[in-house]
Amino acid sequence: MDWKEDLRHTTGLLRPMRAEQADTAAGFHALHAAALAEGALSTKHKELIALAIGISKQCTDCIGFHVKAAIRAGATRDEVAEMVNVVVLMNGGPGYMYGAKAMEAYDQLA
Repeated sequence: MDWKEDLRHTTGLLRPMRAEQADTAAGFHALHAAALAEGALSTKHKELIALAIGISKQCTDCIGFHVKAAIRAGATRDEVAEMVNVVVLMNGGPGYMYGAKAMEAYDQLA
């Protein structure tokens, strides 16, 4: 999978939704910013949590966007790999399969 191209494609799909459903898009953006802001947990740790949930929910786009954001927030490959281990613990085989996708995304987006 080409993660950079996939994220570009998804971003293109979201543009018309943002225009047509501006209130919902603005609300989601505000929630996103508030939830991931520095606080008792760092943004990096929050992005790792979001990535773990994306893997657990088998959301490929979520994996790509949160890997990219986790890298931007300073997450290392080793940190992502250890987070994937926890996802595998909690989700078994599906966590393992989608965790491998997250590692591939990290390698392509880093």
